[in-house]
Amino acid sequence: MKLKLHKKKQRREIEERPDLSVSEETLAGYLDLKRFTVPEGCSEVETYPLKAPYSYASIVQDEETGVYFYIVDELSLTKEENDLFFRMKNILEYELQAPLGDETLKESFHAQMPTIIDSHGKAFRDFSPISLRKILYYLERNIVGYGKIDPFMHDTYVEDISCSGINKHIFLWHRRYENIRTNIFFREEQELDDFVMKMVHKAGKHVSIAFPIVDVTLPGQHRLAVSYGRETTPSGTSYTIRKFREDPFTIVDLIENETIDETIAAYLWLLMENKMPVMIMGATGAGKTTALNAIACLVRPNYKIISVEEVAEINLPHENWTATIARSGFGVESEGEITLYDLIKSAVRHRPDLIIVGEVRGEEAYVLFQALATGHGGLCTLHAEDVETAIKRLTQPPMNIPSSIIPLMNCAIIVKHVRKPIFLGGDKRLSSRKFIRVAEIKSETSIKNIFAWNASSDTFQENLSSSYLANKIARDLDVSVEQVWDDLMQRKKILLEMAEHNIRDYRSVNEVLSKYYYNPRDQGKLGQG
Repeated sequence: MKLKLHKKKQRREIEERPDLSVSEETLAGYLDLKRFTVPEGCSEVETYPLKAPYSYASIVQDEETGVYFYIVDELSLTKEENDLFFRMKNILEYELQAPLGDETLKESFHAQMPTIIDSHGKAFRDFSPISLRKILYYLERNIVGYGKIDPFMHDTYVEDISCSGINKHIFLWHRRYENIRTNIFFREEQELDDFVMKMVHKAGKHVSIAFPIVDVTLPGQHRLAVSYGRETTPSGTSYTIRKFREDPFTIVDLIENETIDETIAAYLWLLMENKMPVMIMGATGAGKTTALNAIACLVRPNYKIISVEEVAEINLPHENWTATIARSGFGVESEGEITLYDLIKSAVRHRPDLIIVGEVRGEEAYVLFQALATGHGGLCTLHAEDVETAIKRLTQPPMNIPSSIIPLMNCAIIVKHVRKPIFLGGDKRLSSRKFIRVAEIKSETSIKNIFAWNASSDTFQENLSSSYLANKIARDLDVSVEQVWDDLMQRKKILLEMAEHNIRDYRSVNEVLSKYYYNPRDQGKLGQG
């Protein structure tokens, strides 16, 4: 009862405030009174904030079928607030100026709004500050953000957002609940088309009935794939957004998530330092790009790196890193097109220590292998289920790699999204990503597993004693192979200490690597200082 009276007092204080200087804590206390009710026949599994106190994610489960649903719990506007929202939206279309210099759209919006509000004070005369704050949330959401799907963009558990057409619920790939249906959908065809058109224009590209298939990078480096109109999709425009992580997974995250163990991580670190080319293979959604980013962070901090991609997905902390992106051509004859082939050819001339290719699937593979032959390090991904299939793809058109130079790609990693059998039950996490195989390629017919994941015991089995690359590294450095193993154990110890002290973000990992290279035998305790 006391808590209820306190919240009523809070509400009265907020609504009587003459300005917008209401703290987020006080605002949250008032807005918590407005939470949604769980649908009948469902139970709430968990709720967490997206952009508190305006939007929350609620995971509910159907008590009969056991199916999970993702409900966006977002503040609603009253009729009067909604009318003011549309008036303000029309005003902003005329008065909101383009961002200045390096200013982002969000920064520009927040900088201009106080002046615009002051110049239209009469419009807000009958509205409380709390109503104004709600309206500003929706204005920012729709103008600066992603409209009705904006709450998903604030959810760190969401990897993919998929819309299959009008009147079809949007699905998410959620790290805890996998493919999960939401309560958000587009009701009108025009609404959906306008939304997609706006997103594509944000990326500086164009989509139309004549050119209905588009793959672009949105601000924030999120990847958007679109099929526009009904030319290619009978249910209307469809799209998928693959969210970009500003804080990418690192090798420490892969260890903690049990995607790999610390011995595999130390082995890959050793390969990266010695410019041993690595190819990451797997199906769509297996986690190839995540693995690529994590392994690339192990590259010596002072190495010169050039990355080559069609859509920006690589994110590195290295200062001496040049990111290059392919460009589609203009007009019917695609004049001015810059392909991955062109970018890799150009990259070689810049004398990088390492060339990273987001994905090889065409003639650019041949240029990459030629670069490896001249001593450059290489790291790339390839769509393939296993090493043998990958070699068949590489040696056939359009890649046409001679079988004699296949071993230039020294190490192959198979990443897989493994699923726990339903009959085992247990926790909600029914699947995970694993490096199911780490193999060394000595020749087209000689492929040796150095690590393999055992599904029955969920453990990694190692075969380091037969490592061809360890012996090669020893010969190149003119040291004994025993010294190479000692070095690997030292790296393993450092990685375990990083995990123990939660040193996991990519810049912190890069810092530890830098210290290691300056003084490899005197690391001290990573948790200190």
